[in-house]
Amino acid sequence: MDTATWHAQLARGHWFSHLPPDLQRSLLEAARLRVLTAGQDPFKRGDPPCGVYAVLEGTVRISAVSAQGKEAVLSLVETPYWFGEICLFDNLPRTHDALATGACRLLQVPQAAMLGILEQRPLFWREMALLMSHKLRLSLINIEQISLMPASVRLAHRLLMIAQGYGEVEQARRVLQLPQEDLAAMLGLSRQTINSLLKALEQQGIIGLSYGAIEIRDLNGLRLAAGL
Repeated sequence: MDTATWHAQLARGHWFSHLPPDLQRSLLEAARLRVLTAGQDPFKRGDPPCGVYAVLEGTVRISAVSAQGKEAVLSLVETPYWFGEICLFDNLPRTHDALATGACRLLQVPQAAMLGILEQRPLFWREMALLMSHKLRLSLINIEQISLMPASVRLAHRLLMIAQGYGEVEQARRVLQLPQEDLAAMLGLSRQTINSLLKALEQQGIIGLSYGAIEIRDLNGLRLAAGL
């Protein structure tokens, strides 16, 4: 167990870096390393609670699939993102699927260990609530955009969110490993519409396109396209 290395990776994230040192230490001491290959899942919709996770390497797709087989991709998350905290509060089954899109290393703090930490230090519940409330805030923004914003603005805003690790990282990523099919599933748009909108951003010099990846060439231009 290399808690010093884990700490250095996760401390790049906003949430973990602002935790009380005692909680940082408790999380890392209780954590276990999970190594996944492409297509493996830490949990599926309907699974019992199994704790919280942090991404160390690779990408995890958070999604849901309808009875008709249509997938809605909520997010694609990378290090130092934490997820899975909802079940701490209600102890109900998982609401979505989590899937490794390629080779992936996660830290898992099991449910029993997590609840034990919180039972010993009840004030730490506030930190978990802040993690969940940040995601709720982003979800409400997305709902508002679906109703009020044109597709081009929604696309630019989602690219910006992914580049900034959904608010977790200070330095925005310049290259996003992001297939257009996943982007279409996130925004509820067709693959053809996404391709057309991305081409428009590329013509403006804001992004560059390659197979399975999007390079952000003009971050300020992307912010303007997102209406920010």
